[in-house]
Amino acid sequence: MKTVLSVQDMSVTFALHQSEVHAVREMNFALAEGETLAVVGESGSGKSQAFLAIMGLLAKNGRAGGKAMMGDINLIGMAPGQLDTHRGKDIAMIFQDPMTSLNPTLKIKTQLSEVLVKHRGFDRDKASRTAVDMLERVGIPEPAKRANSYPHELSGGMRQRVMIAMALLCQPKILIADEPTTALDVTVQAQMLDLFKTLTNDFGTSLVLITHDLGVVAGIADRMMVMYGGRAVEKGAVDDLFYDPRHPYTLGLLHSTPHIAKRTTRLEPIQGLPPSLEHLPKGCSFNPRCAFCFDRCLEERPPLFEIGKGREKACFYEGPMAYGQVA
Repeated sequence: MKTVLSVQDMSVTFALHQSEVHAVREMNFALAEGETLAVVGESGSGKSQAFLAIMGLLAKNGRAGGKAMMGDINLIGMAPGQLDTHRGKDIAMIFQDPMTSLNPTLKIKTQLSEVLVKHRGFDRDKASRTAVDMLERVGIPEPAKRANSYPHELSGGMRQRVMIAMALLCQPKILIADEPTTALDVTVQAQMLDLFKTLTNDFGTSLVLITHDLGVVAGIADRMMVMYGGRAVEKGAVDDLFYDPRHPYTLGLLHSTPHIAKRTTRLEPIQGLPPSLEHLPKGCSFNPRCAFCFDRCLEERPPLFEIGKGREKACFYEGPMAYGQVA
């Protein structure tokens, strides 16, 4: 399968008053054409910052290193003017809160049309018609009427659909969705996931889904990358990680997620708190919370080991997991 994005040794660092915070370290992955990759982890794991770096949208005190190759183009370190020729056209991002991403003073039609005028050279009339067509395609009722609305006049689910429509207008090769279902109720979440599947199939777009919700991952992703403390700690096909997790953190995430087939009155949370990226523990970053920690974990930071075709884990533990498999 053709690779549309190859990330190599990417890092993200933020300069503070007297120190630096390494938000992302040693990130490596490839995204194939038409593939859906889920990037999973708790808040503060570095998953959003990694993709903001790829989009050139880090805060002013942020700095990215390494490579993010889209074809023969390295997006890391590219000047904003050059990036603007690719953002929206070749690679697009949907943000968690559409209300803060949409301009409250402009009608929906105007905001969608601007994308087509800038990146595809449409005149205003053609851009407006195409915008309305895309609103219909993403399931917004009475699209012509809604196109003339302001963002505050739409529900949260409709605003999220508008953001998806905007991202897909130029038929990008890569679509990054950052927690796109977090603010939505479960019914709208399900509709949104069905919409992602339909539209990525129709356009052949590769999807990166950034989320902490494993229920979202199960229904849509092909592969999963689990992040903790700014690093990838396990990678592989979704079914492999769900049914045979090899990293204690992945196992903990699965056991702290409600499951319709598991009759239980109490979930099993991961003990402790995520680490401060300013003061990561020595050795494996997960060792203070890990039930399988042993002496080596306290001294050495495990690299990503290849443990099978398309599977990697950053863990020294090789024995059976005490909780067994997750069904």
